[in-house]
Amino acid sequence: MSHPDIYFVSLRSIATAASIGIHAFEAAARQKLYVSVTLILPRPMAIGDDIRTVQDYDFVREGVLKLAAEQHFNLQETLCGEILDLCLAQAGVLGAVVQTDKPDVYPAVAGVACRMARLRPSLAGFPWWTVKV
Repeated sequence: MSHPDIYFVSLRSIATAASIGIHAFEAAARQKLYVSVTLILPRPMAIGDDIRTVQDYDFVREGVLKLAAEQHFNLQETLCGEILDLCLAQAGVLGAVVQTDKPDVYPAVAGVACRMARLRPSLAGFPWWTVKV
């Protein structure tokens, strides 16, 4: 199976406080949340050191912080889906892998995480689960 030339840009562990979860203690107060996003992008056509030849990724950080600030999410899966929508709405993005981590849900547990991906048809069959987030 052939795939286009691609590269990855990752924003790791965007730290925010979110209203997320179904437990009463989660709904009572915002909790620490880390969001990591890896964009799958087509290889730049131009060679050189020019910002105009690559994907602007500021929208990822800004969008994640806005989503976390503006609404309550019962499920990490729902938040991951919203972030994937945000990423794939950008022209040029071939796919994205998103992971949310809630580090303070349970004692003696490093965290509860959800990892999801969405790919354009040109990446059908691409093993997204191998992408480091």
